[in-house]
Amino acid sequence: MHLRFVHSAYLFGLESHIAHTSINGNIVPPGALLSLIQKGLYYTEAELSIGDDGQERTFDNLSLIDAVVPEIIENRRKELQQQQQQQQQQQTALLSTGTSLKTEVKPSSRATTVSSNANDKERSPTQQPTNTSPQSANPTITDRTNIESSGMNGGINYREPSAMEQGSSSLRPFNSAITGRSHSPATAQSHYLHNHPPSSASHLNTVQSSASAVPKHEPMDYETSNSAHLHPNYSRNPTPNSTSVQTGSSNSHNLMTNGTVEIPANRVTVLRGHESEVFICAWNPTHDLLASGSGDSTARIWNLQGSREPEMILRHCIRRGDTQVPSNKDVTSLDWNPSGTQLATGSYDGYARIWSSDGNLASTLGQHKGPIFALKWNKKGNYILSAGVDRTTIIWDANSGHCEQQFAFHTAPALDVDWQSDITFASCSTDQKIYVCRLGEMRPVKTFHGHQNEVNAIKWDPQGRLLASCSDDMTLKIWAMTKETPVHNLQAHNKEIYTIKWSPTGPGTMNPNATLLLASASFDSTVRLWDVERGVCQSTLIKHSEPVYSVAFSPDGRLLATGSFDKAIYIWDIA
Repeated sequence: MHLRFVHSAYLFGLESHIAHTSINGNIVPPGALLSLIQKGLYYTEAELSIGDDGQERTFDNLSLIDAVVPEIIENRRKELQQQQQQQQQQQTALLSTGTSLKTEVKPSSRATTVSSNANDKERSPTQQPTNTSPQSANPTITDRTNIESSGMNGGINYREPSAMEQGSSSLRPFNSAITGRSHSPATAQSHYLHNHPPSSASHLNTVQSSASAVPKHEPMDYETSNSAHLHPNYSRNPTPNSTSVQTGSSNSHNLMTNGTVEIPANRVTVLRGHESEVFICAWNPTHDLLASGSGDSTARIWNLQGSREPEMILRHCIRRGDTQVPSNKDVTSLDWNPSGTQLATGSYDGYARIWSSDGNLASTLGQHKGPIFALKWNKKGNYILSAGVDRTTIIWDANSGHCEQQFAFHTAPALDVDWQSDITFASCSTDQKIYVCRLGEMRPVKTFHGHQNEVNAIKWDPQGRLLASCSDDMTLKIWAMTKETPVHNLQAHNKEIYTIKWSPTGPGTMNPNATLLLASASFDSTVRLWDVERGVCQSTLIKHSEPVYSVAFSPDGRLLATGSFDKAIYIWDIA
């Protein structure tokens, strides 16, 4: 996971076809597969560490890749045998002269003694070992590994990575904001989640255990800004990350907090009912209804108008024989149609579904061959667009539920889609490409190249003139249909950018006189506000202590809400 294998969970699920099984992910302990793999690695290392004479011998770290290559294992065994034979020969030669090792070796030549490290034989006679303490001279197998299996709960424990490991990878989203603490199981279990919907309902349980270690309500100094601050009536106050990051622009501001107030409990409504993690929520555009999607294979519609039935359960089932059974797969995406009369949901079982606002299933859309990652209605409300792990995007007729056209241009899973018009849309993928496609066209009408890593999200501005994209390459790019290269290549975040959102301001919106802004949320625990016309970072919002996964503007564009795995939601006054 640490050496840029950032989608191991996703690849395993794809190649093993686990999404097509009836296994209930809720009953599988977090870290079960990783724990089994690690135990196998322990066993292989134990075999190598025991010599023919039954004595323990030390060796360099054995990687997971090395452990499954027979030739490497055999060569390592031969090297250790040769090393042991050389050590025995040296001991025999010294003893035959009647001189002990202890009296023969001088302090200036300690490196020539029998070494506990196979690499010591390559040192010159005058070199000193880097560490001669008894503990470092006889390391144990568990000292060489990142992960220990835990017999208490079947989970996994982590040690702090070495300096070399830290330098070998920039992908450490779940512990980067918390220094001096051991890794929690969330590090490995949830790393995939930052780009894709989770493959099992157990992921977020482990993530929450990491966030719970964040101390709360510690006193600290706040910086103020003359352009924005946390709204005094809409914030909570756990310990923020007070270290600002470079904005990349001399015109930007580092925005922290000035006198935040926690929302009192009597102003909070808790909606209880889901039996597993809730991944996504969406407000109905015309009524006080909230839709939510969960790992319990249900979506729910919550009536906040004081109804006698405040909760409608939308069970996602699949046909098995002549009966309908729960799919046991996560609901990964959902979207209301513009009139608020229907809700579309996408699931990890590979099906999209259309529901009425009163909770009745209207259509099941079954053309995808794998999990669905994104799903959107067009503005007219007659088409639904979906993107899936099968590398395709599909336009569906919302009335009949039929597949109008399937687009198979990406060479890797499609992660996000967004409509430009009622028949034209953009899609992005882990293949680092962005395609603009149109209903009825057999080839993309535009292809955007430029990102150096997978593209996580794309969004058209309110006018459909500019397309914003964010990526694991830590850049934010702005594209126009009239240009082959980005209009702006915005670089300021120092970790992956997970999602972006345009403000409902500027020409073509209800707030035409306000400046059009773009918000970007990153694993560096910050949110940045960009003035896209000028191509500069206007503000950096600094308070979260863990990766930020969601951003949303208020309808008038004056407030911005941000959510993170630090268990906090902040509302910023950006007017």
